[in-house]
Amino acid sequence: MKIIRNILVISLASAFIVACEVKDFTDSIDKVEPGQDTTAPAVQIDYPAEGTAIRVREDTTSIDIEFEVKDDIEIQSVTLELDGDQIAEFSEFKDYRWFIKEYNYGPITNGSHTLTVNAVDTEGKDASTSVTFEKIAPYETQYEKETFYMPFNGNAMELITISNAEEVGNPGYESGMFEQAFKGAAESYLTYPVDTLTNDSISAAFWYHVDPSVTASRAGMLTVGRPSDNDGDRTQGFRLFRVGNETQQTIRLNIGRGDGDSWYTAGGDYRLNPAEAGWVHVAFTISTDSVAIYLDGEHAAGGAFEGPVGWADCEILSIGSGAPNFTVWNHLSDINSLYDELRFFNKFLTQQEIQAIMNEQ
Repeated sequence: MKIIRNILVISLASAFIVACEVKDFTDSIDKVEPGQDTTAPAVQIDYPAEGTAIRVREDTTSIDIEFEVKDDIEIQSVTLELDGDQIAEFSEFKDYRWFIKEYNYGPITNGSHTLTVNAVDTEGKDASTSVTFEKIAPYETQYEKETFYMPFNGNAMELITISNAEEVGNPGYESGMFEQAFKGAAESYLTYPVDTLTNDSISAAFWYHVDPSVTASRAGMLTVGRPSDNDGDRTQGFRLFRVGNETQQTIRLNIGRGDGDSWYTAGGDYRLNPAEAGWVHVAFTISTDSVAIYLDGEHAAGGAFEGPVGWADCEILSIGSGAPNFTVWNHLSDINSLYDELRFFNKFLTQQEIQAIMNEQ
């Protein structure tokens, strides 16, 4: 028992020593005065940014407003206004000097809108920041059986499905036939799923400006084919491309029939002189028994076709290149050439319809 009592005494003594040591090394907490309130709050809107364009399939949508407010002493209140009407107010803050918030609001209707964030500190100093953004009305198809429309206005969005093409490499956009246009670049192009394109009858129409310096003497323009391990197989899909030199470029169309392929060439007077061609309206149209190519609304090539088009294993449309599925003859990126107002249709177009599309754009 004596041994046990000695152990208890030693243990208590050790605990007291440790406690004293902890207390000795604990810093005291001193009160810090907040100081003078010298500045108004700082307000920042992270989203929507100035000039943001919101495009969805519906006429109304909601947005996640993201903003932050900082003050040197203490925030008193924050309010949100949309087009001059208050839509939210905040007066409780976990961190009274820094408020970060994401706030969902809707409905947002079509048109231009102004968002304002106002902040007031406890001394009455106030500040506000505003941005203007736009909710764009959904695109409505302009033509019968139009299934694809890509205007290339600074991006590669297809407006019927409201989905973006995949950008491979570093393609660009610059002033085009109308607003902006897609510009080809080395080892660069766009790809888009062919789900809405695989029909017995198919047509395409777009504005085209061939590279005046002909950086690439031959290039793919619009191509659909089997995956790259079948590079030499032209029995499926189609390939619109150009070939030639610095003074003459010929547009050709190759179409897979499933058991073979057919060729159509816009030769003769329809060859393009890159230095002089400028913007040219290009269209091709395919049915189960006929094919035609039109340049500036004029019939440039065509003839009979033992269709329909073979679509087996075809997955993507390439824009501005033959890659990745039509590179066997070096029909690669259409460097520095411009594309604008690209449309596809699930029907065979007459010459009158093509001329109407060209004249109405």
